[in-house]
Amino acid sequence: MPERRDLLKTVGVAASGLLAGCPGTNSTPKQRSTDDKESGGGQQAAVGPTTAVAAEWNVYRSRLFDAVALGRAGFPGAGASVAQSVFARFEGANGEYGAHERLESTSESAYGGFEDRLGAVQSALAEGDVEGATDAASDAADSLQTAQQATAGQGGARALDILWLGSRAANAELAARVGAFGAASSIAESTMIAFEDGLVYGALESSDSEAYEAFEGALDDIGAAAGSEDAGGVTEQARAALDAAVQGAYSLAPDERIAHAGHLAAMQARGWDAAALTAAGGPGTDYAHAATLNTYRTRVYDAAWLARRGETDTAATMIEDVFAHFEGAAAHDAFEAADGEAYEGFESGLSDLTTAIENGDSEGIERAVETVDSNLVTGVEALAGESAPVLQSGFFKARFADARELYRQDENAQAAAVAEALFARFENDELGFHETLEGASEDLYHAFEEEHLAGLQTAYEEGDDDAVATHHEGVRSALLSFEETTSPALASGSGATYMQALAFDAAAVDALGADSRAADRGRQALSFFESGAAGYHEALEDADEALYGRFEDEALAGVVSAAENDGDVYAAAKTFYAAALDSVSTIVAASGGSDTGAPAVASDVFATFEEAAVHDALESADAAAYESFESALNSYIEGLEAGEANPAAFAAATRTAQFAVVGASDAAPSGAAGGTSEGKPETETSLSGGPNVVEGVPEDADHVVDMTAVAYDPENLTVSVGDKVAWTHVGGEPHSVTAYEEELPDGATYWASGGFESESAAREGWENGEGAVQSGQSYVHTFETVGEHGYVCIPHEAAGMEGTVVVEE
Repeated sequence: MPERRDLLKTVGVAASGLLAGCPGTNSTPKQRSTDDKESGGGQQAAVGPTTAVAAEWNVYRSRLFDAVALGRAGFPGAGASVAQSVFARFEGANGEYGAHERLESTSESAYGGFEDRLGAVQSALAEGDVEGATDAASDAADSLQTAQQATAGQGGARALDILWLGSRAANAELAARVGAFGAASSIAESTMIAFEDGLVYGALESSDSEAYEAFEGALDDIGAAAGSEDAGGVTEQARAALDAAVQGAYSLAPDERIAHAGHLAAMQARGWDAAALTAAGGPGTDYAHAATLNTYRTRVYDAAWLARRGETDTAATMIEDVFAHFEGAAAHDAFEAADGEAYEGFESGLSDLTTAIENGDSEGIERAVETVDSNLVTGVEALAGESAPVLQSGFFKARFADARELYRQDENAQAAAVAEALFARFENDELGFHETLEGASEDLYHAFEEEHLAGLQTAYEEGDDDAVATHHEGVRSALLSFEETTSPALASGSGATYMQALAFDAAAVDALGADSRAADRGRQALSFFESGAAGYHEALEDADEALYGRFEDEALAGVVSAAENDGDVYAAAKTFYAAALDSVSTIVAASGGSDTGAPAVASDVFATFEEAAVHDALESADAAAYESFESALNSYIEGLEAGEANPAAFAAATRTAQFAVVGASDAAPSGAAGGTSEGKPETETSLSGGPNVVEGVPEDADHVVDMTAVAYDPENLTVSVGDKVAWTHVGGEPHSVTAYEEELPDGATYWASGGFESESAAREGWENGEGAVQSGQSYVHTFETVGEHGYVCIPHEAAGMEGTVVVEE
């Protein structure tokens, strides 16, 4: 709205100077008259502990859009993690004035709607559906707003609403700090739409036109700064929008204590913003997409090699599978958006390659492979950017392994040709690899190029076994050393490229009847991973222990087992391939860093607090809460500067401060999430477990699954017939362990906590308080039927709390 922006410039109002509620600024918070307070807003709600809870709900509303902002910025996996964290924190926020229990007692429909839509936010982001997550977040926020109206009154709810909108606008800074300027603009635009459609729009214009104009003007200016890719400008205007929102909240609130509590909640939300920024410090989703494209490069070369050896049917199948995988992959749309011409060239090249293989056209195969590879290189560069050299390192390792295999099969000239081609790629600085390696380490660069890469080609040509072994290990070691100079998240893309190539190499040599060499290739991949793989191994274990187990113990070991036992190695390689790509996406989503300016965000909270009206109000209301708040904020800033994002203590101190400023310090929940004094949520004594729910964990249990706030750990478990599994409660509210009836193997007896005979009975039983596993308890079941058993926690189904038990002979 340029007219309003021009008006602001005319009258000299500087949006960035609005520290609302700050006596030391040029603008003093405006309080409406008694008539204004009552008009159109219904009866004023009493200010007390429920007011503090209403302010705390604003934090949840804000964090919903933190998750969405991460999705818009290209980090949907990190956004899904934020949504799950919100769910876990909410589940633990019990007690009379905990956010969870108070919401349930205030409005059953709002409570149910919030939990359901919060689960939908997580699910949508996990699938990369940012628009779906946005819609779900809006619905969840509306549910909380309904409860805020009931507890804080219409006027109080409006004050909290403008503060929430200010927190949403502040997320534009989050996006700009990670270079996602399109996302920053989108955040400002969606905030403007929510403002114009919301309850507070007309009320703010009437009560404080200055704050109204400043807020809208700042949103417009965020968009303008984002359009110019001006990160500093976005940050300045995002903060101006939040300042204007705070100013507006003091004008709207029927009692300034509501605005005090709401402002503290906005500070808490900003603290969570800093944590969200660290989650976005990794390479981003596009890097995972680029890694997928990189794997296609190695698979195409394998198919071409097999075709030259006469295995045309297998080769054609491999290319068809690449095409099929690409059509269903998230990398498909990302590649098309990043470079439509290269995308078209890749698909066209794949089609030409299939035709050439089927026709036995050697020259056509070579041309098609070159077309496919060159377009994939373009896609990798477009998506990975400055991280592309790391993926090129993985590609080089895979191709060196191909050359070694060719040499073992007495194809010395072909092996030398591969080495020569890699030398040319390196000299041409394809994907910036030459310059990046040289910049990382001069010694490493010389060892790679001059000592080993040049020598390897000669060793192949001369058939010198010792020299081949020396130089092959030399280039491989140099590449791994280079990857160790990067982050584990980046190394995962290179490692996955290399390991899946070895798995498909195993399938290729198996197709030629070389079972022992196929097994060797699988063991080579396993050994590489076990050695640490430049941090890939540890990063996966830390990011997702269940996936780590499936990746290594099942999928990767499955390639070796298939080769050793005359199994289907190609099928095993495809299984491992899926796990490898999942591992990169998971590690990338979990990766974080302190280089995104997260400490600056938290430091800005401190600066805001020092100048704000709530500073003196808190100090006067409760000196201990005031000291605790400042101490926790200082500790949080120091932690962020050290690369450690742990906002829970700051959030707890801020929540206590929210209760203090409304005169209800004694009612403030304790514990990080707001549960009992021990930090554990209170349980419902009216719930019952039923058969096979026992105290503690049986000593004879063969396997134990931990039930955390909203997850089974491990999520996927493999057992043997006759094994006893115990699901033990370790966090959150009471859980159920309920088999999905349609996901049980034929002949399996239905199982669930509560001893029910069907899924419908189990769900009905839960509604009646039966089948619950509470703190200190375990549900125990012995598996007798081979196959895959899927199950769910009924109360946390919306949060994605599901698991699988695979029973083997």
